[in-house]
Amino acid sequence: MLSRLAQRLAPYTAGEQPRGRTFVKLNTNENPYPPSPAAERVLHTFSAADFRLYPDPDCTALRDALAAKEGVRRENVFVGNGSDEVLAFAFAALFDPDKPVCFADVTYSFYPVYCKLFGLPYRTVPLDARWKLVREGYRDAGGIVIANPNAPTSVWEDMSCFVGGRTPAIIDEAYIDFAGKPSLAKQAAQSDNAAVVKTFSKSYALAGARCGYAVANEDIVRALMRVKDSFNSYTVNACTQAVALAALTDVAYFTDRVAAVVKTRDAFREKLLAKGYDCPVSSTNFLFAAVPDGNGERTYREWKEKGVLVRHWNAPRLQDRVRITVGTDEQMQILESLL
Repeated sequence: MLSRLAQRLAPYTAGEQPRGRTFVKLNTNENPYPPSPAAERVLHTFSAADFRLYPDPDCTALRDALAAKEGVRRENVFVGNGSDEVLAFAFAALFDPDKPVCFADVTYSFYPVYCKLFGLPYRTVPLDARWKLVREGYRDAGGIVIANPNAPTSVWEDMSCFVGGRTPAIIDEAYIDFAGKPSLAKQAAQSDNAAVVKTFSKSYALAGARCGYAVANEDIVRALMRVKDSFNSYTVNACTQAVALAALTDVAYFTDRVAAVVKTRDAFREKLLAKGYDCPVSSTNFLFAAVPDGNGERTYREWKEKGVLVRHWNAPRLQDRVRITVGTDEQMQILESLL
């Protein structure tokens, strides 16, 4: 009795969320620090009585704050229930099945899932030996999707050449706050073709709240709104809107916690290199490490047995690597003892 679509879908596989045992959990790129105290205060003062009312479907106050942060107008900002939802709506709003959507062979593995969900053909373009984009492979694309910095490789590149062209493009900047590099959000808002997608899950430590957003020109934002309202007008709940808004106001806390993650990341990369691991320079809150003996799965299982959870993929080009989320200094010391 299932539709052909439901039968053929191969959904995205999220990282392990262990139950029944305490791990040093370094496998899903969560922030090791709590959200801003300003966000916590909102949780303590939020009135449960307000849940009887629908939330603002346009996320007006949050969009205003995000517009101020990005240097754009409210009409250039779209807010959704996590960046995964925003990405899904962007696939539906920007891409047609006439020509393939192109993205890297090693990148966020949700992209092919979205293509299959929306009936979009796609083509993967292999990264080069240094995990860099081979730009010639995107010339005849019907749509382009780029994670920058990329996941799971952790590599950042200048992708401004894809903004302002004639091919619809999604730039997924989930990790940009850890890169120390400029965002393309403002440039996207002034372009005809691009949407930059961001999240509160990583640098703002709000993965459990589920809030993401896109910055694009007004036509693209209106298209995202149409797609959203064809699914559900009220995707972002009232509490999440309030918490995300509060987190944006605490700039000092945000800056301090991002700097702490970056400092730990860079120090731990040096320790990996000293132990014989190959690891590109990271612009994210994780490290993409090739293990010395080339057997990433065995390393993942050995560390898991000893109480440290990282991520491994049994996929082409990834068998020798594990992805290590940057934790607190104390967490990373525990992992260091296993190297």
